[in-house]
Amino acid sequence: MRTGRISEHGFLADGHSAALVDLAGAVNWWCPPRFDAPSVFGRLLDDDAGHWSIRPEGEFTSTRSYLEDALVLRTVFRTATGTVAVTDALALEPGARGHHVGLRSPRVLARVVEGLTGEVPMRVDYAPRFEYGRVRAYLTDVDGVIGATAGACRLELRANVPLTCGEGGAAGRFTARAGSTHHFTLGYAPTYRGGAPALPDADQVVADTVAGWRSWADLHEYHGLYRDLVRRSAMVVQGMTYGPSGAVVAAPTTSLPEQLGGDRNYDYRFVWLRDFSLTLQALWLAACPDEADRQFSWVARAMGRIDDEPVPIMYGVEGERDLTEHRLDHLAGYAGSRPVLIGNDAWRQRQTDVLGEVLDAAWLMRHYLDPMSADVRHLLHALADQAARQWHRPDAGMWEARDTERHYLSSKVQCWTALDRAVRFGPRIGEPADVARWAAARDEVRAAVLDRGWSDRVGAYTGAFDSEDLDASVLIMPLVGFLPADDPRMRATIDVVERRLSRNGLLRRWDDDPAGFVICSFWLAGCLAEAGELDRAQRLFGQVAARVNDLGLYAEQIDQVTGEQLGNFPQAFSHIGLINAAGRITAAAERFGDRTDRPAVPTGAATTEGACG
Repeated sequence: MRTGRISEHGFLADGHSAALVDLAGAVNWWCPPRFDAPSVFGRLLDDDAGHWSIRPEGEFTSTRSYLEDALVLRTVFRTATGTVAVTDALALEPGARGHHVGLRSPRVLARVVEGLTGEVPMRVDYAPRFEYGRVRAYLTDVDGVIGATAGACRLELRANVPLTCGEGGAAGRFTARAGSTHHFTLGYAPTYRGGAPALPDADQVVADTVAGWRSWADLHEYHGLYRDLVRRSAMVVQGMTYGPSGAVVAAPTTSLPEQLGGDRNYDYRFVWLRDFSLTLQALWLAACPDEADRQFSWVARAMGRIDDEPVPIMYGVEGERDLTEHRLDHLAGYAGSRPVLIGNDAWRQRQTDVLGEVLDAAWLMRHYLDPMSADVRHLLHALADQAARQWHRPDAGMWEARDTERHYLSSKVQCWTALDRAVRFGPRIGEPADVARWAAARDEVRAAVLDRGWSDRVGAYTGAFDSEDLDASVLIMPLVGFLPADDPRMRATIDVVERRLSRNGLLRRWDDDPAGFVICSFWLAGCLAEAGELDRAQRLFGQVAARVNDLGLYAEQIDQVTGEQLGNFPQAFSHIGLINAAGRITAAAERFGDRTDRPAVPTGAATTEGACG
């Protein structure tokens, strides 16, 4: 495929969707209505699925950065005849500031080309493809506006350079000279409602979008270690937040592979309860309590009234439950990795860990839940009851195994978390008899985990009851307070997991996992910090923090040998892991005494132009 590597993409967001732009100036992914909508540019998954590139005609090199405290991307191209910059922004609602950023989107992608030195011949290739590349629209040119309409989708492109319509696309050439500026504005609207696409001035879009993001950043001041990294990751997480509901998607892409050429290619444009408490912790640590409050309000509405039925483990961004999976067999897949999937059948799974994640999130937000509404009280009570009834049952686990259910240790531990937090809430969510019942079940879960989760032969807690297979998910045990990190068996587990699953600072989830799973490395750093091994924790954190791309972005996984980023991109889980690990290292430094200088950006990490910090 012509598109660049996963890590070569930059990330733009507007509170409804995201666009990915590669180092060669090509927009290879954009689903304008919302994160999980059909793409209009999908070259990330197939050469013929649509793109929009603006680049020099001849050979070039490029560097890029985010404008300070904004998800606005500036790419500088250097050629033999001069240099030129392209600035890209997904428009925010005009005038939106602070916590209003992302609530509404004009669905506009603006690109501004500036000649910096010399003269640079430039080329524009515009090839929209609707419905994930299935549909080519007829293009029209009316008074310099290129229109493309097919089915439910309508795009209009306005440029101050001449473009010629061809079969399924438009192209043009122009010369960027020192001091010249060239503007491109692309707007989306539904075909049969909402009027024509907005086509505001591109310069104004860039300026207003920068001001909007900076106003959001100004509301959030994190004072711990790794300040710049945390602020950048917080902004990335905010960029993956669906503004109208406050829900955070796992990633804005689908089917980017865990292994090149492999078939574990899933759609991550949805909201997992598994991520919920970790997201809230990250937003809390990054000084975003208002976003955390919105997150909990969203999940309470999405879950609705819970009684005896299984708790859905994931939702659409507006709370949809049916996320049935479909194959897009007409797409070749990233690097030939098929199938390409939309929807995610994990929504059908039973994962009892989600009970603990929601109750843990509620406990974190307990002061914001006072006074507690009747519906929230009922929800937390019902989740605790489910944990008491279901903890002994096998499930699909947090890694969403699609073969068979097992007695995953992380699921049992999170059932303990649910019951522990319910007991702490006490009379706020239950009668004395309820609290006594939850406490008894909590103690029963704990005893079972300590007994059946430990393997004498392995010398560690393993991934499932009565198993000898390691799983990095057991590292959550000290992070949720099940065991202290310096407990002898827990400490031994941390060592065994690191020794057998880690390489070059990257921790796999299990023995045959194809690559390091970024958040697992951050869990390990957090465990080391909790155990008082601050120097090791900081060293590991630095190794993993240096694995970001040039813009400070992470995918889900990183190859332990090549360093190639793999999986959907950018990945909220990875950035959430960074924030939470930084918070734990900060707390440990205060608790045990900071024996080192406060670390700056680790060697090798991105030093972009103020990216989220």
